[in-house]
Amino acid sequence: MKKLLNTLYVTQPDVYLALDGGNVVLLKDEERLGRLPLHNLESIISFGYTGASPALMGYCADHNISIVFLTMNGRFLARVVGESRGNVVLRKKQYRLSDNENSSAKVARNFIMGKVYNQKWMIERMTREHPLRIDVEQFKKISQHLSALMVDIHACEDLERLRGLEGQAAISYNRLFNQMILQQKEDFYFHHRSRRPPMDNVNTMLSFAYTLLANDTAAALETVGLDAYVGFLHRDRPGRASLALDVMEELRGIFADRFVLSLINRRVIGPLDFYKKENGAVLMTDEARKKFLEAWQNRKQEKITHPFLGERMSWGLAPHAQALLLARYLRGDLDQYPPFLWK
Repeated sequence: MKKLLNTLYVTQPDVYLALDGGNVVLLKDEERLGRLPLHNLESIISFGYTGASPALMGYCADHNISIVFLTMNGRFLARVVGESRGNVVLRKKQYRLSDNENSSAKVARNFIMGKVYNQKWMIERMTREHPLRIDVEQFKKISQHLSALMVDIHACEDLERLRGLEGQAAISYNRLFNQMILQQKEDFYFHHRSRRPPMDNVNTMLSFAYTLLANDTAAALETVGLDAYVGFLHRDRPGRASLALDVMEELRGIFADRFVLSLINRRVIGPLDFYKKENGAVLMTDEARKKFLEAWQNRKQEKITHPFLGERMSWGLAPHAQALLLARYLRGDLDQYPPFLWK
């Protein structure tokens, strides 16, 4: 299994990235802020795009280190990667299946099966661990509804119907999300999903977590030789990493949502970590973003046992494991793609 390397997050604005030997140098107004070796990095994520030297981008491209540029509030701008090292036969198989909606549905339903299964697991866990703080009857009712939807998802071979079933599951799950927030409820609440821009503290954190997870998943797919921009559930759209969005569906609740809930319920992030713009958009402060990223890196280092492979690995390697399994399925080594079904 691939070794989990570090990600360098550059959160301070107006920082220019340069190369010095085998090191990345952080410069601001010609002042050197830091110097880090590149050999133990797998990616660099920079907030508030100022720039990176061609020498650094060339070095990173040659050594399979991605450079991602985001706005200060976490919106994706660009990703710099090297030449594709994917197996051409593997990618041609991916493109053929993606062009066929029936074949795409047979792959996509497993992404959605994993997503709904893991959401159901989260709901059931809440009923066991916090029965006095939630509406257990409502949680059980929606859990049963998700079980019924999984039966239909498993048999579905139509993309549009599959999207409809996924939408029904999302609506049911979102009805309970606010109850999963156990602390700081006056300042952290979830009524509905809002993005571009997020309009409350919780949606701001969810959007940020999804951006980070999508980037990790895209990098994992490219590493095993797949094209992160050609998906099965999410169809082609210029600039959208559709396959990364497909694969991350399984991890969206079990990793990203649980992570956000833990930051709120453990009071790692509080109401003073946000500010509102004139248009109503809610953003995290620089200090909050640093706390968020530090906790994200720590979570990625936590050890788990992969539910299908049975191997011990870091949480941060879950996207890589799923990318590897998808590649094996496309090569014909597996009868179907095994989704990440958390236990």
